[in-house]
Amino acid sequence: MARTKERGWPPVPEPLPLPVVDNHTHLESVVGWSTEGWADSSDLAAQLDRAAAVGVTRLVQVGCDLDAVAWTDRVVRADARLLGAVAIHPNEAVLHAGVHEVAPDGLDPDPQERHAVPLDEALARVGEVARANDRVRAIGETGLDHFRAGPRGREVQREAFRAHVALAKELGLALQIHDRDAHDEVVDVLLRDGAPERTVFHCFSGGVELARVAAEHGWYCSFAGPVTFKANDDLRAALRELPPALVLVETDAPYLTVTPYRGRPNAPYLLPGTVRAVAEVTGRSLEEVCAGVARTSEQVYGAW
Repeated sequence: MARTKERGWPPVPEPLPLPVVDNHTHLESVVGWSTEGWADSSDLAAQLDRAAAVGVTRLVQVGCDLDAVAWTDRVVRADARLLGAVAIHPNEAVLHAGVHEVAPDGLDPDPQERHAVPLDEALARVGEVARANDRVRAIGETGLDHFRAGPRGREVQREAFRAHVALAKELGLALQIHDRDAHDEVVDVLLRDGAPERTVFHCFSGGVELARVAAEHGWYCSFAGPVTFKANDDLRAALRELPPALVLVETDAPYLTVTPYRGRPNAPYLLPGTVRAVAEVTGRSLEEVCAGVARTSEQVYGAW
């Protein structure tokens, strides 16, 4: 079965034979947070310890709204296991721009207090954090989400995406891309503006065609829980198309929990399920995949 009716944290998986990196996780959503400090610092340490016990020894913490950017700025300074990525998520950018339109997802916009900050000021704050904290090694996640944006929102997302691309190149940082139902448009921006030297498709969701484009340009592709979902044969075909040196793994926790635990919360300690799937799909040994992921992660983000 692809889903489970149980709730709560899934069981701890068997440890990996070699350490790996969770290339993209949202720990503020896994453990809770406060703009005044660490609301659940003991829970954060417990989650990091649990991940380390199964071989997930280093992580990239991604803050992609103003509150999470501030939280990320703090926690990556405090724990050597973490590096950071910061950005204004494409769906956040729409709200900061004051766009209120029902998108293909059918949901009404739900602005929060932070969205009163104009988009240009929000983007400026991302730049300030990235410049001041050498533990921030990537700009992201940024990109395009056509599922959750109408015509005006898509225009805003594109301009915000371009601003993030420019910032990553200015600072010499990696770029983590959010791409939902917008493969061609994302590639168009990257080719028109020039992609950063280290560009990562976070939670890669394309097929063989996009994988071939990524391979041609040396763009990295990070695979998450969906590579284990039964219906995603196209995604697994894309994985097989990629050179191993361009493959990363992530949890995107607390989202996209691996099969058979869909519907339950995700966390970095569950990354081994994705790593094992990558090994199975590509026909590589588990040790080879682990070593490759660790090596590629350092090529993208530098040393922890």
